Amino acid sequence: MSPLSRRGFLCGSAAIGASAALSLPPAQVRAGEARLLSATRRTIEVGGRAASVMGLVDVTGRPGLTLDPGEPFRIHLANDLDVETIIHWHGQVPPNAQDGVSNTNPMLAPGARRRFDFAPRPGTFWMHSHIPAQEIDLLAAPLIVRGAADLRADRQEVVLFLHDFSFKSGEEVLAEITGGAAMPHGEVQQGSHADGNRRITGLHGADTNPAPAPMAHGGQGGQGGREGGMAMDLNDYEFDAYLANDRTLDDPETVRVERGGKVLLRVINASSMTAFWIDLGGHPARLVAVDGDPVQPLAGGRFGLAQGQRLDIALTMPADGTALPVLALREGAPQRTGLVLAPAGAEVRRIAGLAEAPHPAYSGDTAQELALRARHPLPPRPADRTHMVMLGGQMAPYEWTINGQLWGSHTPIAARAGERVEMTFHNMSMMAHPMHLHGHVFQVVAVNGTRISGALRDTVHVPPMGSVTLAFDAGEAAPWMLHCHHMAHMATGMMTELDVASA
Repeated sequence: MSPLSRRGFLCGSAAIGASAALSLPPAQVRAGEARLLSATRRTIEVGGRAASVMGLVDVTGRPGLTLDPGEPFRIHLANDLDVETIIHWHGQVPPNAQDGVSNTNPMLAPGARRRFDFAPRPGTFWMHSHIPAQEIDLLAAPLIVRGAADLRADRQEVVLFLHDFSFKSGEEVLAEITGGAAMPHGEVQQGSHADGNRRITGLHGADTNPAPAPMAHGGQGGQGGREGGMAMDLNDYEFDAYLANDRTLDDPETVRVERGGKVLLRVINASSMTAFWIDLGGHPARLVAVDGDPVQPLAGGRFGLAQGQRLDIALTMPADGTALPVLALREGAPQRTGLVLAPAGAEVRRIAGLAEAPHPAYSGDTAQELALRARHPLPPRPADRTHMVMLGGQMAPYEWTINGQLWGSHTPIAARAGERVEMTFHNMSMMAHPMHLHGHVFQVVAVNGTRISGALRDTVHVPPMGSVTLAFDAGEAAPWMLHCHHMAHMATGMMTELDVASA
């Protein structure tokens, strides 16, 4: 019997918790049978108030999916919402026709179903709507693909799934932040256009014009950090709450663990606009994988992650049986969320949702990225093609660009299948950008000009007024999305395509 089934996830409540990520026990799925995954609405409680949010649930109503080693990603996706949607398998490398992005895949109409079938990559991943307003509405869930080493490991796995949350709809949130500049439904289809990079044609053809927008809800703006002597823009929206597995620190999840037991934390930053520090209160731990790929273990007690990124953190519980809070600290602000790992009988103390002072900035701190080393780096070879990709934008008017262009008037970035490509993101704005490339796994090979043999990733956080260079081997000949994973940036046009031509 595997350690996971032997120990289980003994949650202290009936909320989604760490166990909910293991949404359907493998023994209940017959060989060759497709799993059912539904995009739907659900109700959660936030601060004592009921909230209607979206979600991706299995046949039992639990969020997310966990696949066992060798199990194919064989899914029937049902849209039980009253609006069309499209779901992206973040970090996986499916055929382009199954990537879940509207530039190459049709939208999924209400009541419709679609089948997906490909060989998944093992590791910590997630799935989410590729419509920004829907991702803000929590249409996302964990996607855990277990490898053979996970079955052999004598450890308990705990999923920590992070969200920023508003009682307002995602469309209302985007309208507040952007002053009405967001694209209708958050995304445009292939063939849309913009006029002079200012006028964006949306999903259903409605035009919007960028307008100056102040910080919504008194956002932090330039507060909380400095880069090169200038204030960074860290947070541009004040959400109502920050959630860990759908819960706040007013009522955190308590996960039952063994005294002195080994734990693997699978941390997923599914927040739409927030970077976090994962803080263990000084308890020693090791970062062993990022974005689903193993790294040389990096010791520490606090690790950062941006929107769309994941961390696998290995730790051993205290031998004295005390509880261990795992906190997610919002950068540049005092808010925090998290869960508690607690052996039987351990005292679980109340933790305030606000710290006494703002947490430090993560967006300008490159120490962690510079220290990471891939366990299985790309084979060395010279670059066949190089690209400089300029990231720009400002808070007023609220507009964010790639190479000075907005989605719909973008010039795709060229590559040829099989080429080794080096791409440098040069950020000329005062806000960091978590850049996500679809259909590829890349290696970070330079940060601010310092060459490294860094981590394998699918999402990299580019610091304000800084640069990150990544290397990858161009894959399937197709147009692959490349965009910022800050949903308000993406919604106002910070997307382009990697256009891979046939070899």
